[in-house]
Amino acid sequence: MNIRYSLVVSMGAILGALSRFYGTKLAKVIFGQDFGFYGTFWINVIGCFLIAYVLTLTNENIRPISPELKLMTTTGFCGAFTTFSTYSLETKGFLDKGDIMTFLLYFLGSAIVGMVGIRLGVLAARVSAERPK
Repeated sequence: MNIRYSLVVSMGAILGALSRFYGTKLAKVIFGQDFGFYGTFWINVIGCFLIAYVLTLTNENIRPISPELKLMTTTGFCGAFTTFSTYSLETKGFLDKGDIMTFLLYFLGSAIVGMVGIRLGVLAARVSAERPK
């Protein structure tokens, strides 16, 4: 096992977890305490975009990225930044309250807009490859 890989994943995870924490707090300040799930929603969409962007850059040989930076960004940062468990808990909360409309919008919207984020990340990486270096 490469200790350097463990360290860069840990560094990315710290940054990702703190970004998620403060992103959720910011959403509550902007939208109100009852709307912290907006933060989770956008954090997950941004995470989808970022992981798709980085993996497209590396997997399609668009830009050379060190294995350490790739691990720090994808496994570390995105792994700690995005949060399926919080999304699931918030979704259950809407069901428990009987708020079916918000449940459906959040449940389906997260999956659909997350996939849009993935597609946009792939496209952004490919467009960046077409620009002169």
